[in-house]
Amino acid sequence: MRIGVLVSGNGTNLQALLDAEARGALAPATVAVVISNRPNAPALDRAKLAGVPAEVVDHVAFADRAAFEGKLLELLAAQRVEAVVLAGFMRKLTATFLDAFPLRIVNTHPSLLPAFPGLDAVGQALAHGVKLTGVTVHFVDASLDGGPIIAQAAVPILEGEDAAALHARIQREEHRLLPEVVRLLASHALTVRGRTVVSSGS
Repeated sequence: MRIGVLVSGNGTNLQALLDAEARGALAPATVAVVISNRPNAPALDRAKLAGVPAEVVDHVAFADRAAFEGKLLELLAAQRVEAVVLAGFMRKLTATFLDAFPLRIVNTHPSLLPAFPGLDAVGQALAHGVKLTGVTVHFVDASLDGGPIIAQAAVPILEGEDAAALHARIQREEHRLLPEVVRLLASHALTVRGRTVVSSGS
């Protein structure tokens, strides 16, 4: 399965996918193209270093969201992309884009959804004083971080821990979980029943 990865920043989740592919742990998925909405995103360099096509679709260069997404879809189609991973992609996608990849767009979120959706989930968790947070990998739909949950990993919050330290530990779980989910998706091992995702574990 050919995967398109949309990025906006550093690209550590992208790197986890590239590393998994390099050691043969992503098959039958392969990263076909990386697209950034920010021209200077370090994630683009990660893609180029791995020999993966890297494209820039700067959202500010387009008159509206429809034109921006149209260009994204054009580039994904040119690379025969079958599924999309949002790896720190900081643009909300409309139904037009989502409908092009039904139940084939995956995102990671740094909390145990449905807790703390939206921006600064790590800060939200600390502000609420919870003892446990984590990471969620989920399918993307039109809701805010509300698509069917594929996998989660819990991360305990340590006494006196700040947001940066907690986020770093959450990212380690993201980097472990995301490639495994992409592998299962490419293996057609994920079935959605209502809001529940069932894995055959292929």
